[in-house]
Amino acid sequence: MVRDPERRAVLVDAAIEVLARDGARGLTFRAVEAAAGVPEGTASRCFADRDDLLGQATARIHERIAPDPGEVTAVMAAPPSRELVAELMRWINRRVAENRTGYLAMLELRLEATRRPELRAELARVIRATLHDDIRCHLEGGLPGDRTGVMLIYLAMTGLTLEQLTLPGVVVPDEEAEGLISALVDRAIGPEGEKERAS
Repeated sequence: MVRDPERRAVLVDAAIEVLARDGARGLTFRAVEAAAGVPEGTASRCFADRDDLLGQATARIHERIAPDPGEVTAVMAAPPSRELVAELMRWINRRVAENRTGYLAMLELRLEATRRPELRAELARVIRATLHDDIRCHLEGGLPGDRTGVMLIYLAMTGLTLEQLTLPGVVVPDEEAEGLISALVDRAIGPEGEKERAS
C-alpha cells in the first residue's frame, strides 16, 4: 500500500462525494478514482480494501461537517439561555443545508453500517464520543436543560436532518423549520424563566 497522505486525502474526499451521490453500493475504487481524477489502480495502492476506505471516509466526514472552533467560540460567547440553545440548533440546521454532501454521505454510512459490523462499531464509537462531548459542553456551559433534554433535542434534530436530506419541504417546509426548532427547545428544556417561576 502506498503511504501518500495527500493522495489518500484526495481519494477519501472523492469517496465522500461518491457516497452522497451514488450511495454505499456505488462506492467502488473505480468510482472513487474517477471522482478524484486519478489513474485506475490508485485506490487499491492506497487502501487495503473497501472497508479500509469506508473507515477513512467515516473519520473524514466528521472533520468536514464539524464547525470551525472559532465559529463555535463566537456563538457560545452569548450568555447561556434557552434562546442560545435554539440558535445553536438553528445553526446546526443551516449547516446541514450548507454541507448537504457531507451529511448525505454520513446517512449512507449509517445505512451501510447496518450490514457491516466493523463499520457499525467504528461509527458508533465516533457518534457516541461526539454526542458525549456535546452533552458535556451543554451542561458545563451552563445552558438550560438537563441531560435528558439535550438527548431529546439530539434525537429530534436527527429526525429533522433525515427529513430535510431525504424529503426536503414535505414534512417540514423550509419557512417553518426555525419556528419548529424553537418549539422543540421550549418543550425539551422548558421556556425561558420556567425554573424561576417554579421555585
